Amino acid sequence: MKVVEGMAGGEKASVAERGDAIAQPHVRANPRKNRKAKQFWLKQLHAWHWISAAISLAGMFVFSVTGLTLNHAATIAAEPKVVTAQGELPASMLGLLQREAGAQNTPLPAQVADEVQSLVGVKAAGVAAEWSDAEVYVAVPGPGRDAWVSIDRETGAIEAERTERGWVSFFNDLHKGRNTGTAWFWLLDVLAVACVVFTFTGMLLLQLHAKNRPSTWPLVGLGTAIPLIIILFFMHS
Repeated sequence: MKVVEGMAGGEKASVAERGDAIAQPHVRANPRKNRKAKQFWLKQLHAWHWISAAISLAGMFVFSVTGLTLNHAATIAAEPKVVTAQGELPASMLGLLQREAGAQNTPLPAQVADEVQSLVGVKAAGVAAEWSDAEVYVAVPGPGRDAWVSIDRETGAIEAERTERGWVSFFNDLHKGRNTGTAWFWLLDVLAVACVVFTFTGMLLLQLHAKNRPSTWPLVGLGTAIPLIIILFFMHS
């Protein structure tokens, strides 16, 4: 009887175990699906890496070169060329200057700006001007150059000065975004974002290939440690 009971208990136990197995089936991972997902994200990573590299390629080259020229600005000789000019507005345009009395930051009237450009070679159209009772002063800075125009509101006499600092200064100012306008301002932001994406995706690709390249992380660590060491120990306030 005990044997039978034992067998019966065993049968009941095995039936219960089979029931548990049926109730809680074992879910196996699909290696093929995981492989496809990995390949998809790897393709996305490579795509974003080369796209960001293509967008920022020219910018990184220019900013790398100008980084060198800015770092050695004291040793790169450049003599600014200063050109002065004088002229006089026609009497018919003096009334346009008189009507703008007290209007600070208002640009020169279009006719006056065109006449100034033709007389002294300074393009002052659309630039905010400083108005006083005696004169109108317009500063026209730009990358690698400076210029200004002063107009006597009573006589129409024009004095102007242009300073050209050369191509090196021009590209240095592009690097710094100095007097480059709104369009260049936004282009710098786009290039900066592209460089961030390029760097971040490059770091992820380094991680993926680090197993086959043992020197990867030591080089990354060295590239991070050297600037930190210089900042902490070799920069003095």
